[in-house]
Amino acid sequence: MHFIALSINHRTADVALREQVAFRDDALRLAHEDLFETKSILENVILSTCNRTEVYAIVDQIHTGRYYIQRFLARSFGFEVDDIKHMSEVKVGDEAVEHLLRVTSGLDSIVLGETQILGQMRDAFFLAQDLQTTGTMFNHLFKQAITFAKKAHNETDIADNAVSVSYAAVELAKKVFGKLKGKQAIIIGAGEMSELSLLNLLGSGIDDITVVNRTETNAYKLANKHGVNYNTLESLPTLLTDADIVISSTSSPDFIVTKSMIEDVNLQRKASSLLLIDIAVPRDIEPDVNISENIFSYDVDDLKGLVDANLRERQMAADFIASQIPDEVQAHNDWVNMLGVVPVIRALREKAMTIQSETMDSIDRKLPNLTDRERTIISKHTKSIINQMLKDPIKQAKELSNDKRSNEKLELFQNIFDIDAEDPYEHIKARKVQKEKEMSIRHIFSFE
Repeated sequence: MHFIALSINHRTADVALREQVAFRDDALRLAHEDLFETKSILENVILSTCNRTEVYAIVDQIHTGRYYIQRFLARSFGFEVDDIKHMSEVKVGDEAVEHLLRVTSGLDSIVLGETQILGQMRDAFFLAQDLQTTGTMFNHLFKQAITFAKKAHNETDIADNAVSVSYAAVELAKKVFGKLKGKQAIIIGAGEMSELSLLNLLGSGIDDITVVNRTETNAYKLANKHGVNYNTLESLPTLLTDADIVISSTSSPDFIVTKSMIEDVNLQRKASSLLLIDIAVPRDIEPDVNISENIFSYDVDDLKGLVDANLRERQMAADFIASQIPDEVQAHNDWVNMLGVVPVIRALREKAMTIQSETMDSIDRKLPNLTDRERTIISKHTKSIINQMLKDPIKQAKELSNDKRSNEKLELFQNIFDIDAEDPYEHIKARKVQKEKEMSIRHIFSFE
């Protein structure tokens, strides 16, 4: 059995392509089940977010498993298999384990160290587990990855520093005001950066937000989408009288907030602070508007310096987390190797105990007059002989788990003792073989 991770992400495909290969929430259950019924697939988990679509699978053969995963995605989204090949990357074995650990801990995200992916990965695993498309391997591996990511975020500062301009703007507001709940904010602009700033303000506890824009219709659309207020750009001087925070991001060639406007507004304001944050290029807020000690003004360069410093801090934390991944991969391999030994040891014990039981039956037939005490003593001693005889072979079998040729040597071990270890995926393989036979029969009769 082999572990394959196929990933379509921000490095392998642009956003237009990624949008076309994202599973809707209501389609994920069927997608898990469809993939699980596919040839070569023994276990599977599907992760689908706005930035990545990934398939994790345990397969019986690498080449066929990879092909059937690619074919599954091609059929799901109306692409050719070659299209999927070109927009994805495939990891196998240790590289796949490393990829899972990096993705879950946020090291592979567009925003380094973001924590949302951990919850998304957990939800994807729980869904697959609920649909019974996971088994022994993934139930262990995904729990290991989730535990590792939680520990990484708890023990480092990787998610504590803002690394986007819009988020840094809100973090700056927190430094000026402390808690933001109860503050009044104005968003100037209705584009993507304005929306991100709006979402970050809402997430920080501010609900008194007004969107203003040159095109009132766009202000209305953004405000209505998130349940906040909107107004015209002409109303800005009046709104500034009571505002605490202003974040501006438009494409205007001229200043929207001018020094003269702030001078007029400042005469009507109380002594409370006014924070002006300009994330537009070219700038929306005229320089030197901080005409009093209660008015604070920052532009995109100020925020970029904060973001760059925070990104360096995150990168240091990411490097530390990455340095721990090889040990996690090795721990997984040790577990897998021991997992392969367990059925062999179980089969050896079962054979030995069957021999002991048959021997006791023979003794009962030949010595029918044994008392219960005598029979118990004989049974105990024959079991003791078996346990002593098995001690060294079992020890040798366990040591084979770390051998580079463990599969070959375990096969020889089974041949020596004439035992067959149970394949944990035998029932899945048998069901898929039967399904293929049924499909072949239907195909034959469809031509009659």
